[in-house]
Amino acid sequence: MAIQGPIPISFDQVFPHGCYLVGQVEQVKDFDASTNGRTVYAKDKTTGEPVWQVPVMDADPTVKASQKTVAVKILSSTEPPLPPAVPGLPITPVEFVGMTVTPYVGQTGRLAYSLRATGMRPPRAKQAPAGKEAAA
Repeated sequence: MAIQGPIPISFDQVFPHGCYLVGQVEQVKDFDASTNGRTVYAKDKTTGEPVWQVPVMDADPTVKASQKTVAVKILSSTEPPLPPAVPGLPITPVEFVGMTVTPYVGQTGRLAYSLRATGMRPPRAKQAPAGKEAAA
């Protein structure tokens, strides 16, 4: 099979309605390698980069409440900076770059997905579909 490992995917495919930060960036712990009093942090098996994660809320109104918050892991040698807060909004919109998805079977026996990215930034302005002009 030609597909092996993480599958490249666009941010717009994962979060077509966008997403919002609902927590801070944290370095992911390697629970298998850590011992009492000695914390070891996870590194990506392919790149060797440290792994960070940030919780986000999917803005899709059709997603069930129990599935709205997901963690996106970010591969970066340094802690990824959060995008600046938007005045007047209680949560910060975010967009991820260099995204991949890895499907796996979770503990419940159901299909689940691991989302990874190489960085995050403030959302880009959405482009109007071709052939549609902005209202004057």
